[in-house]
Amino acid sequence: MSRDARDFSRRYGPWAVVVGASEGLGASFARALAERRMNLLLLARRADVLEEVASGIRAEHGVEVRCLAADVADPKFPASLAEAVESLEIGVLVYNAAFAPVGPFLDRTEQELRRVAAVNVVGPMLAGSLLLPAMRARRRGAFVLMSSLSGYQGSPRIAAYAASKAFNTILAEGLWGELRGSGIDVLASCAGAIRTPGYSETSATDAPGTLDPDEVVRRTLDGLGHGPRVVPGWINRIAGVLNGRLLPRRAAIRLMAANTKDLS
Repeated sequence: MSRDARDFSRRYGPWAVVVGASEGLGASFARALAERRMNLLLLARRADVLEEVASGIRAEHGVEVRCLAADVADPKFPASLAEAVESLEIGVLVYNAAFAPVGPFLDRTEQELRRVAAVNVVGPMLAGSLLLPAMRARRRGAFVLMSSLSGYQGSPRIAAYAASKAFNTILAEGLWGELRGSGIDVLASCAGAIRTPGYSETSATDAPGTLDPDEVVRRTLDGLGHGPRVVPGWINRIAGVLNGRLLPRRAAIRLMAANTKDLS
């Protein structure tokens, strides 16, 4: 184990919460935090899949892992999370849960749109408002919000999802500004395409700059303490500069539309 890995839990605290931890990127975050000697509270809807992830981490890393089967869109979610963390010193909160319906906005149902808002917007706000006060009192902690390059501009066929990710980036930047000097690091990870089961269901081929989950997680955790935003991968960083700064908005939207047209 590297010195940085050993220092991680001392820097932030003994426990980490990963919201959306049952597979893909969330499971990679859980394994990486366990490697850094953090105990884990893993949260997702599917209890059986979540426990499978937890069992593997316990066997490999010897840390304590607890599971909370919950839906962040459920109004009871804050109470469930509060009860689960009552006796724990939470040092890191990773909000990775997301709902991303694909297709024309006008084809989306009211239920789908409400779920985008509940999972992607309300969820991270409530989780942060619940766990950040204790971090501030202890003067140490970290809050990671998984955002997306799709939130840099309008993104046809994933319009609601992209808008919610723009919200996450701005929320993280605002909290970073508010909590500077408090001992809490806040970071938005603005990722491009990631080789997760969810991405494989919507796209048959890799988009330019597609990364493995472990690479995204490593670059994200390494970015803590170095500013409010990180974009994993050099191709994605170039795309972020182009779409966010250099290209006219119309051109940026057309470019994103070319990348999302084959999502299904």
